[in-house]
Formats: sequence, C-alpha cells, structure tokens
Amino acid sequence: MALQASKLKIGDTHGERVVENLTRTQIVQYAGASGDYNPLHTDEIYTTKVAGYPSVFAHGMLTMGLTSKMLTNWVGDGRLTRFGVRFTNQVWPGDTLDATATVAALREEGGQHLADITLSTVNQDGREVMTGTATARIDP
Repeated sequence: MALQASKLKIGDTHGERVVENLTRTQIVQYAGASGDYNPLHTDEIYTTKVAGYPSVFAHGMLTMGLTSKMLTNWVGDGRLTRFGVRFTNQVWPGDTLDATATVAALREEGGQHLADITLSTVNQDGREVMTGTATARIDP
C-alpha cells in the first residue's frame, strides 16, 4: 500500500537490511550488470599491489541501488521524483548494510503530495557508507 500524507509525520522512519555479508561474487555480478569493470572492484592483485587498498570494494552505485530498493519498498514503485546520494566510506566484501529512510518534510507542490526523505546506509560497525535525499509522491 502506498504511503499516505494523512498517516505520515515528520520523523517517521523505515529501515531494512539491504545486504548481509556482501560477497565478492555479488560485486563481480554487479560489475557485469553495470558494465563497470574498474579493477578496483574486481582485481584483488591490482587493488592491493598497485592501488594500495586492503581489498577490492563495492561500486558506490551498488550501494545506491541496494538503498534505492529499500526506498521503493517503502514508498512504492514509480513514486520517486528525486534521488541523490553521497558515498562516504567504502563497502568491503563481508559487509552487512542497513539502510534507513526518514521523513524530513511533507508538502504539496503542483497539486501533488510529496515527502522529502533523508537516507542513511551504515555497515555492521555503524559506520555510514552513504547518505542521501529523495522526494516521493505520496497519496493524500
């Protein structure tokens, strides 16, 4: 059921575990699906020996995609009018990510009811890996 303005209030939240124990296979599958074969995400030797990272790490857009699934699970498909993020820390193989959406504002614009939402995705240590904002059309 779609979100309703009459039943929402500022500060309402929705959260989901978006991935548990992210695997290297999932990262490589995302590389294939997205066409982004940057070796930082797929080549352990390059990433550790040349680039100096401790391991390969997930694409930022994989984190964004996982978070967006949580968001559309809550607000419904086809309801986002705006969605933007900032990547704040790397996501490593083995990480578990939890995403939270919080209603920041409720408003009307052009005859539509809208919810402005803040987003935060954190790893198993509570370290924020992504922040963002979104706006969704909601029912009256």
